[in-house]
Amino acid sequence: MKCVILAAGEGKRMHPLTYTRPKVMLPIAGKPILEWNLTNAVRAGLKDFLFIINYKSGMVRDYFQDGKPWNVKISYINQGKPLGTAHAIGMVESFAYDFVVLCGDTIFGTTDIKNIMKKDAQLGVTTTENPSQYGVVDLEGDLLKAIYEKEPNPASNIINAGMYHFDASIFPAIKKTKISPRGEFEITDSINLLTHNDQLHAVHLKEWRDVVYPWHLLDANEELLKTQKSRCHGTIDSKASVTNSVVIGKDSVILPGTYIEGPVYIGRDCKIGPNCYIRPYTSIGDHCHIGNACEVKNSIVMDHSNVPHQNYVGDSVIGCYCNLGAGTKIANLRFDKNEISVILNGAKVDTKRRKLGAIIGDDVQTGINATINTGSIIGNSVFIGPGAIVNGEIKPQARIW
Repeated sequence: MKCVILAAGEGKRMHPLTYTRPKVMLPIAGKPILEWNLTNAVRAGLKDFLFIINYKSGMVRDYFQDGKPWNVKISYINQGKPLGTAHAIGMVESFAYDFVVLCGDTIFGTTDIKNIMKKDAQLGVTTTENPSQYGVVDLEGDLLKAIYEKEPNPASNIINAGMYHFDASIFPAIKKTKISPRGEFEITDSINLLTHNDQLHAVHLKEWRDVVYPWHLLDANEELLKTQKSRCHGTIDSKASVTNSVVIGKDSVILPGTYIEGPVYIGRDCKIGPNCYIRPYTSIGDHCHIGNACEVKNSIVMDHSNVPHQNYVGDSVIGCYCNLGAGTKIANLRFDKNEISVILNGAKVDTKRRKLGAIIGDDVQTGINATINTGSIIGNSVFIGPGAIVNGEIKPQARIW
């Protein structure tokens, strides 16, 4: 049985992080989203993979190559112009007969993948508090009657979870699928065509984490860090303190006076300390420096980024090759303690979070004593001058003084 993973999209709701990488390559707890799905699918017994790619596809190919590090075979199909999920799945007709499909930007659990592989399972479903953002499923027992895509007033909170088990019968349905009101050929329309003649069985998923907006990375990061076991491939100074579950990568050094309170993930070739505090649910990428008198809490710091001098970073996502000048602080809680809204792609979005710092793209530099307000969205290659105050959405390559 093959496994097809849809990994072609950009993920515009993940701006500014996806200006420079596809959504499936965003890191959570030390691995790209796509790797979590690959790993869980391998654990479920799948060995032959087809990745459907397009946007910045070289990053996916360079990272996963032919799959040998995972003892699997990985092949690639470039979707070209993104015309929807049905179009993407239709491209595998000559490569796959009996196959599982996973949406690459949603994290699925191993047990659920095993269950969808069973002969009488065709569609993964789950429940959510926001069903209007998804395809709502109409079930009769475990039989699918129909899927209603992004209804403003959904009849239930049971949704299509983005995991499927298909055979060759899906391809004629895809060929009959018409373009949707959203301008795409959608696999849910193809599935609705199948229900006219076939019985499709739904499987209720128990491990499902959709990652839609940048702050959802923090939720998924927390969940996955809770499952990790401690391991250290670096060096911890005798005057540093490391508690609970902490992963430390090869050649990383934990300097004197550092206090790390797990669960925390630290990548390869990092310098942590001296005299800094890494709080729970923090993931730090490879080649990073967290320095003197700094505190990092519940955040993701990506590869080659530095938080080196007297900085505070809370509930934030920081891209690659960023550097925070001495004294830069990121606020993460409003005075009134209300939920934080952000401006993303020019539109106001309620994050439903009481604590949220900043979402910062790649190659952002701040001067000394810069202040970044709650819910700030900072594009890539932005320069923020000494003492500057940042609010709202900052477009890429802006200069703030």
